[in-house]
Amino acid sequence: MTAAPVHTPTFARVSVKDRLLKMMPVLLVPILIALGFFAIGAPSSWLTLTVSGLAMGMMLFIMASGLTLVFGLMDVINFGHGAFISVGAFVGVSVLIALGEWTGTASLLLNMTAVFLAVVAAMVATGALGWGFERVIVKPVYGSHLKQILVTVGGLIVIEQLIHVIWGPDEIFINRPETLKGAVTFLGAAMEKYRLMAVGIGLVLFVVMRMILRRTKIGLIVRAGVENGPMVEALGYRLRMVFIGVFIAGSALAGLGGVMWGLYQEVITAGMGEEMMVLIFIVVIIGGLGSVEGAFIGALLVGVLQNYVAFLEPKLALVSNIALMTAILMWRPQGMLPVVKAK
Repeated sequence: MTAAPVHTPTFARVSVKDRLLKMMPVLLVPILIALGFFAIGAPSSWLTLTVSGLAMGMMLFIMASGLTLVFGLMDVINFGHGAFISVGAFVGVSVLIALGEWTGTASLLLNMTAVFLAVVAAMVATGALGWGFERVIVKPVYGSHLKQILVTVGGLIVIEQLIHVIWGPDEIFINRPETLKGAVTFLGAAMEKYRLMAVGIGLVLFVVMRMILRRTKIGLIVRAGVENGPMVEALGYRLRMVFIGVFIAGSALAGLGGVMWGLYQEVITAGMGEEMMVLIFIVVIIGGLGSVEGAFIGALLVGVLQNYVAFLEPKLALVSNIALMTAILMWRPQGMLPVVKAK
């Protein structure tokens, strides 16, 4: 009997080029910011535009993060997501108006308490609305993308009309709380306090979502459900309940984004959510289905690029994000950091 041959395991060394290609999605934002610095020239203008772009990107991420999980986990194309943004904005602003004495004073504590209560009310309202929306409108059309588009667009229109009935047809102008007005000066650049706060909230939300998805059991189930739903169900987990929970959480995040976007623009309308859906879907598509990290990077790219282009060549600002999406999809057809394959 001959001895078994000796096998010496070998490990292929990953080249620097392959490492850079793998990390490229993460490097795109700092590369874009660096290119913006050389294109704009004036450091103060560049810093102002960068902070503004990051703030816009963070708010886009908040609105898109829930949708990308719903899209990736449930395979649902939900155009009604825009309605949750509008409802969240109106509910939150109604609370802020009711707490006018708190927002009108120069007390940071009272201002932040009023904003917190507005955000909680908006998230509760849109979470409940999302639950009803999923049960009544989305549930009957699982598995049919065309029907999903038709019924969710119809739901969006109905909810917008209900906003007109409840709050009236006119746009509502709002004032930010006193301590969030104005700007701070840094290195000659004026940066609005509210935009700095938006950047902070977006970063905190991203870290929390990433920790939940990667370090908790429910996050493991969600990620596994995105990758292989039938296998998760075969292991005894009620993925249907996870679907509903993700849909409610995504709707609540849309409500949070609605409040923040309303304070950012200082005006709210029933159609504001519908107007944002184009940018939100661009973020979800270029980030990759089901990927929170991809949505985060995509949102920052969209926000920063739009601000730079609007400053350098205003006429091209409207098409800059479409061009970005086209370039990303030509490079990576499934998005930058996809969790699931395009269906």
